[in-house]
Amino acid sequence: MNRRESLRALGLIAAGSGLLTAACNSKEAKNATVDNSKKLPGVQDFEYERTEQLYAEKFFDEHEMATITVLADIIIPKDSKSGSASEAGVPDFIEFIVKDLPDNKIPMRGGLRWLDLQTKKRYGTVFIKCSEKDQLALVDDIAYPELAKPEMKQGAAFFSLMRNLTSSGFYTSEIGVKDIGYAGNKPGVWNGVPDDVLKEHGFDPTKFFG
Repeated sequence: MNRRESLRALGLIAAGSGLLTAACNSKEAKNATVDNSKKLPGVQDFEYERTEQLYAEKFFDEHEMATITVLADIIIPKDSKSGSASEAGVPDFIEFIVKDLPDNKIPMRGGLRWLDLQTKKRYGTVFIKCSEKDQLALVDDIAYPELAKPEMKQGAAFFSLMRNLTSSGFYTSEIGVKDIGYAGNKPGVWNGVPDDVLKEHGFDPTKFFG
C-alpha cells in the first residue's frame, strides 16, 4: 500500500483533532518563577516550567524508541518530496506527547510489547530486528482497523494511535508543513497605484512620481 497517501486518508484528520489541543491547553499550573531569557513570547511561566520538566523526564527506553522510529518511518517514509517521520523529529514528539498526555502511556507501551510478541511468534525475534518485508507484513495486518482480524484488533488499535501521533508530529514539523505545501502568511508588496488607474482618474503619474 502507498503509506504516505494512506496516512493522508486515515490519519491526517487526527493531526488537527483534540490531541494537540489537549497538549497545548494542559490545566496544570504552577506559580514558580522561571528564567525568562529562554522563554518564547506569549508563553507563561508555568507553561514554560512544565515543558522543561517534561523534556527532562524519560518515559520510553532505548528499545521502545527504536521501535517507534521504525514504525514512524513505515507510516511516513522518506520520498522524493520530503524527509521521513524520524527526520522530522516524530519519535521525540511522541516521547513528549505521552508525558504531556499520560493516558497514552499504557496504550503505547502495551502496543509496542504486543508488536514484539507477535514478531517473536512469527519470526523468532523482536520487531526492529525483523526484515523490512516481515515488518511490513505485520503492519499490513493492523493498518486498517475495519479489516483487521479479531486476533489483530489490539494491534490495530495501537497502530491507529501510533499513526495519529506520527501524523500529528510530522505535519506540525517544518518538514511536514513543507510537504503539504502550506505557505503561511506572507507580506504583500505595494508598488503604488498602477499608472493606468491613475490616468483613468485624471492623474498624471509623472507629476507625482517624476
